[in-house]
Amino acid sequence: MKHHNGDPSLDMLLKAMKMPSILEQYREVAGLAERDGWDFVRFLKELLLIEFEGRRQRKLERLQKRSRLPKEKILSGLDMSRMPTKIRRIVPELCKGGFVDKAENILAFGLPGRGKTHLICAIGHELLKNEIPVLFFTTQELVSRLLRAKRDYELDLAIKKLDRFPVIILDDIGYVKQNREEMEVLFTFLSERYERRSVMITSNLVFSQWEQIFKDPLTTAAAIDRIVHHSFILEIPETVKSYRMDEACKRLGIKPVEDQDKTDKSYDDGTIKGK
Repeated sequence: MKHHNGDPSLDMLLKAMKMPSILEQYREVAGLAERDGWDFVRFLKELLLIEFEGRRQRKLERLQKRSRLPKEKILSGLDMSRMPTKIRRIVPELCKGGFVDKAENILAFGLPGRGKTHLICAIGHELLKNEIPVLFFTTQELVSRLLRAKRDYELDLAIKKLDRFPVIILDDIGYVKQNREEMEVLFTFLSERYERRSVMITSNLVFSQWEQIFKDPLTTAAAIDRIVHHSFILEIPETVKSYRMDEACKRLGIKPVEDQDKTDKSYDDGTIKGK
């Protein structure tokens, strides 16, 4: 096989045309082409496939970095065998991202430690693989950002910037009690995305407790109506053991304490059964 050292003028052209993957590998590919007798079309196709895959990989890396998703909360790191059958059945379909095209939402309910944040983030990571931009916030982080924008008279601009992301994850809605001003910017955000962009929300509060978030019955009803209208409900029952508790017990070398008095409480509050 002939040894190819490369052509300085070709290197400059590839740099100018922003084709780093071809620049990195064309020497090796030229050697393979010469050894195996490729025609020019095959040689060109191989180079373009290398650049295509390189660009896709770089795009995925950019999406991952911008997403703010916890890197460790991926699907392979979640014990799906603990999840109810309904969730195990629907998650693979949600990971394909069809719900994003329809501006549908995903709502995950459950007690702390049951894996709802990990589940939602894992779906988010799978969406990234399909080149769907995702942005992760704790609800308090998002509310703080919107409040700063409102005080600078830039709330509309801030919401428009968030529109660049077809999917926004709000973790732990209701975990931190909101004052009225915080409630208003959160409601505005959810209203603006209604039927236009998707949200993925985790909460340990059933719908009947959401008045703690939105402060009055009318606003609470309006918020729930917008979120639930086009949504998938992922309810993790109390019978699912706490992942965090199990991990802590393993670290300490003790057996987890089983709660014999648990009952399975519905997180859809009798108002919706999900899809």
